[in-house]
Amino acid sequence: MREGGVDPVDLISFMLELSFHETGQIITVKDLANLGLVKLQQGRKDGWFIPTKLVTNLSVSLSDSTTRKQGFVVVETNFRMYAYSSSKLHCEILRLFSRYYWTWMLLDINHLFLLLPTLQITLHCDKMQLCGTFLFLRSSICYTLCQIISFLQQNAHPRVAERMPSVPENVTDQIRLWEADLNRVEMTPAHLYEEFPSKDVFDSACDFARDHGGVLWEDSKTMQLVVKADIHNHIREYLRQQK
Repeated sequence: MREGGVDPVDLISFMLELSFHETGQIITVKDLANLGLVKLQQGRKDGWFIPTKLVTNLSVSLSDSTTRKQGFVVVETNFRMYAYSSSKLHCEILRLFSRYYWTWMLLDINHLFLLLPTLQITLHCDKMQLCGTFLFLRSSICYTLCQIISFLQQNAHPRVAERMPSVPENVTDQIRLWEADLNRVEMTPAHLYEEFPSKDVFDSACDFARDHGGVLWEDSKTMQLVVKADIHNHIREYLRQQK
């Protein structure tokens, strides 16, 4: 991957995004059939494909069928997360939204919670190797935070999978709050109008923009008006007629 100039993080992120799609669901995207990840929908001009079993199972372990069936993640109310897996892919997936900190060697994973009570997140990997990480959210993630919740729920360890909910509510609520905070600002193309010749002209322009549903912000004291870019030409023509 590195020799081909492909960032492993971007590739894992892309694979994880595909793994959340439902098998057989039609999605419009570029041709990925050569990778064996998708099946093309023949006879269509658009770039349609159908995810295969291969791509939808990429986010689970390929080496331990027991772990794959049972799940491997334990999330606590204090935002600690313990993940037991021999899959390097699991580690890479979790690193997409977590930060790696420590590595230890343990002999008995049953003592994990007693020996390491201060870890924020831990990963149990090959040869009983324990890797500690801390949960965080990257602003550049290309999937929704609800998909992170879904991943944690679907891969819950048997010890917590039977309880409801398998991921503590305070954790899922906080993740959703983080997502709402990230999405609270919306970018809209706009134009600013200022230095109106008179208050009457300003009020008239505001009324015109309001009638067309294009007012984003206005300040009568400074006589400043911000409108959507869609109606910029209309307002400019309207103001020209008012001269």
